[in-house]
Amino acid sequence: MTENAIPINIEHDSRQDSSVVVEMVHLRKSFENNDVLRDINLVINKGENLVILGKSGTGKSVLIKCIVGLVDCDYGSLAIFGKDISQLSEEELIETRKKIGFLFQSAALYDSMSVRENLQFPLRRQQRSISKEKMNSLIKEALENVGLSKAIDKTPAELSGGMRKRLGLARTLILKPEIMLYDEPTTGLDPITSKEISKLILEVQKKYNTSSVIITHDMECARLTADRVIVIKDGMCEAEGSFDELKNSTDAWIRSFFE
Repeated sequence: MTENAIPINIEHDSRQDSSVVVEMVHLRKSFENNDVLRDINLVINKGENLVILGKSGTGKSVLIKCIVGLVDCDYGSLAIFGKDISQLSEEELIETRKKIGFLFQSAALYDSMSVRENLQFPLRRQQRSISKEKMNSLIKEALENVGLSKAIDKTPAELSGGMRKRLGLARTLILKPEIMLYDEPTTGLDPITSKEISKLILEVQKKYNTSSVIITHDMECARLTADRVIVIKDGMCEAEGSFDELKNSTDAWIRSFFE
């Protein structure tokens, strides 16, 4: 650890604490000879927004892909809602993943579908017996939550970049996840739209009491959304604290993210 960095507190056991929704202990992940995550130790608390900073290629996106199950870790433990996911049956793992929402950088929309159809898709996949009335109610609520009610019959191609991000968020929220994972939610957006998306992340946190992990290079997004910030360096958690604590760190490397 860099001299004067704020230390990480890893003396925790999520299996004994319902306030912890995710816990990683000595997590490692390599791709061939590239050690992306070398020794990750962190907890994510219920209802908090955790922002993760780090240079490109330091494993931030890989870390959240481990949480959602898109990538399997090589070593260490990953507990979600107090359960080690390596010990879960396939059925239990599927049920756990239903509680996790992932907003990709691209929003991952189906351009051949309308806004309405993009929202119908995840509902039909996970709730096959859902009634038409219930589906329409959930779609209406999701679009109202992100300010897109009037765009219901448009296609993603007809939407601006900010509106596409909102639609991606609506499609994720329609399943009422308990954990939200945001991968560069404001990338490619102008400052005004970026601020709108950041405020929307806060509204989601408040309304649904979600626990969120936000990967970003946008310091204004980090400032607006973070309850806590972790900085990753060389595949390890280098420092944690509030936005202001890290911004005013005595360590020049940590301060460099905020300059």
